[in-house]
Amino acid sequence: MKWAVGGLFALLLALPLTMFASSGNNPQPGQGCGGGSYAPVDPKGAAAALTPDQRSIVASIIGIGKQRGLPPQAWQSAIQAGKTESELRNLPDGDRDSIGVFQMRPSMGWGTPAQLRDVTYQVNKWYSVLIAVPGWQSMRTGDAAQRVERSGFPERYHRWEAFAAAVIAQNGDAVPPAAGAPPGGVADVCGPSALDAGRMEAAVVFALAQQGKPYQWGATGPGAFDCSGLMLRSYQQAGITLPRTSAQQFRAGARVPVGQARRGDLLFWAYNTNDPATIHHVAMSLGGGQMVEAQQDGVPVKISKIRNVGLMPSAVTFLPTQAPGGP
Repeated sequence: MKWAVGGLFALLLALPLTMFASSGNNPQPGQGCGGGSYAPVDPKGAAAALTPDQRSIVASIIGIGKQRGLPPQAWQSAIQAGKTESELRNLPDGDRDSIGVFQMRPSMGWGTPAQLRDVTYQVNKWYSVLIAVPGWQSMRTGDAAQRVERSGFPERYHRWEAFAAAVIAQNGDAVPPAAGAPPGGVADVCGPSALDAGRMEAAVVFALAQQGKPYQWGATGPGAFDCSGLMLRSYQQAGITLPRTSAQQFRAGARVPVGQARRGDLLFWAYNTNDPATIHHVAMSLGGGQMVEAQQDGVPVKISKIRNVGLMPSAVTFLPTQAPGGP
């Protein structure tokens, strides 16, 4: 990785800039290079397009994340960082002395050259830096990656948000190769980390069947629901156990831009859309600008038009094959 005085270390981009190194045992800052617009990349077939080596790295990122008890947004942040830094390849070298998936530099305290050629070490080191970032779980995944990478061009990580979500949705049951993944490096998708459309529709059908039932704060059915209680019970029909509160549910799956939310994905509202800690409401997208929700006292479960005021910029998905795109 590139570094510069002041605590920032950067993306490896196409155009080199002068580097400023700092000493110490911990990762130091750096200055990035490059520029231009960072438009989101079409994620269709994301996992299918990965090479066997890339699949193995994805398996390590997801599997090690699970072993460490980290939620899906941690995996997504790491995938976005790895895709940006190295195209998810374990590069033996790079700019200056940069090495590996995240282009870490031994001269900047990330580890020895031998350690930084070991994917397991790299991923664990990346996660260790991530979890030391205050409030990382409440950040957009690209922003969390930026807090680890400290790039001079932080928006570039957002380019791979939908791609990373699609890869996780397709490979969410991955285990590290050493723990028994198949030769391609990724286990078959069969569990709650990724749903097929039929299983997701079971959640949608359940939610719609609750229309007319009263809102009751703290209720999870069967006679009444609050907003997160309705999502909790609906997703159980698809084989997924969600956390109890809306703020916790925001951290439960992969995140995608809200404009790409598909039928069954979760939508969230916050008092401050820049701060996920202020999330207070969740609903289920139905597509076509509609949602089903348990809104508030005195209002029964119903289909509503999606309200833009307070709507979080990211939705949560468990759907495979591609990142959500409106039906």
